Amino acid sequence: MFDALLNWIESHQALTLLLAGASVLTFIGSILALPVLVAAMPEDYFLDTKRHQSRLRRFHPLIYLALRILKNVVGWLLVLCGLLMLVLPGQGLLTILVGLVLSDFPGKFRLERRLAGNPSVMAAFNWLRRRAGRPPLRVPAPLAESPDPQHPA
Repeated sequence: MFDALLNWIESHQALTLLLAGASVLTFIGSILALPVLVAAMPEDYFLDTKRHQSRLRRFHPLIYLALRILKNVVGWLLVLCGLLMLVLPGQGLLTILVGLVLSDFPGKFRLERRLAGNPSVMAAFNWLRRRAGRPPLRVPAPLAESPDPQHPA
């Protein structure tokens, strides 16, 4: 099986080099972009109980639409790159998380708050913020934002 893999790599050298180059560029890009994106997040980003109004709304509607499309494209590219980094060099989980924060999709708000409650994720985010001289992200109270509608208190 290993010989078959080596034969495939030898017969597809251009594709192999392209994938290796993309892996290196993604790794370098994530190292440069992640600290900037995490530092740019407001410290109370995860504390809102309801989705806050986008700061992009202050722009002209066409500019708002273009920025929102760009933000989503970058977000989903980061998610894709993060998935690749799970098997290639790079900060896969953090890249996926930042990509999800940038993207718009149904259920995003609940997913963000749930991930923010993970101590490992928050420790990594706050380590990046400390290095940038930014205050730590504040964490929501566990499960306080979503009471069980089936069993009211």
